[in-house]
Amino acid sequence: MAGEGRARGASPSMRLPTSDRTATMGRMRPVLAVSDVHLGRATRERSAAFRAFLSYAREAASGLLLAGDIFDFYFEWRSVVMAEHVRVLAALADVVEAGVPVWFLGGNHDSWVGPVLCRDVGLRCLPEPARLVLAGRRCLAVHGDGLDPGDRGYRLLRRLLRHPWAAAGYRWLHPDLGVAIARRVSTTETKVGRPPRAGQVAAVRAWARAQLEADPTLEIVLAGHVHQAVVEEVAPGRYYVNAGDWLTRQPYVAIGPEGPPRLCEWL
Repeated sequence: MAGEGRARGASPSMRLPTSDRTATMGRMRPVLAVSDVHLGRATRERSAAFRAFLSYAREAASGLLLAGDIFDFYFEWRSVVMAEHVRVLAALADVVEAGVPVWFLGGNHDSWVGPVLCRDVGLRCLPEPARLVLAGRRCLAVHGDGLDPGDRGYRLLRRLLRHPWAAAGYRWLHPDLGVAIARRVSTTETKVGRPPRAGQVAAVRAWARAQLEADPTLEIVLAGHVHQAVVEEVAPGRYYVNAGDWLTRQPYVAIGPEGPPRLCEWL
């Protein structure tokens, strides 16, 4: 099988000891979740690793949740898609065609989705926050940007950028110019090897805990954005999960029908 022997499992912590992939065989396949791969800024090796991970998900998962910033920039013009994403779009289509549902949440880098991603590739593009049943468990999923109530400037900018008029205006740019501008304003490369911002980490964690406290039917709140992979048991059997990022490591989350979500690493 593609990707066999490449996945490493983990207990709910940042330690990532080896685990046998075959542990999922013979029972319900898990739902896998990943975020912040930043394709387009990722190295060739990481891009290839993500495509291999998708091949693994096609065979080993009952569903795949993409929790935002999978692409460092994503945009569709009426008759143009970005050449650098063609191979991963084909790999995602293969996952869908294998009968594995793929849910997509737009992040602050890739919220401008279009009909190619949602209709032709077949991803289930969701508004935030998204309520889902994953592996039989009630979950709430967000990317995680704009959750800090004190960051009013970004929250306003987020509303403006996610307005349909913003995407409509950007579509008037020539694709080469539009991509060049997006690359120029991206700060992804400056985050490699740097610790996550404590304020953002705290804001997303506080928001997740508040959702779990407000809705006793929720079992899992899952986010990305802050580039810090974690599984935290907030209350017995109820979890805040962050899928982390692929800038320095390659984490993902496996959600089964019972027990804590598992933090894993793709090698």
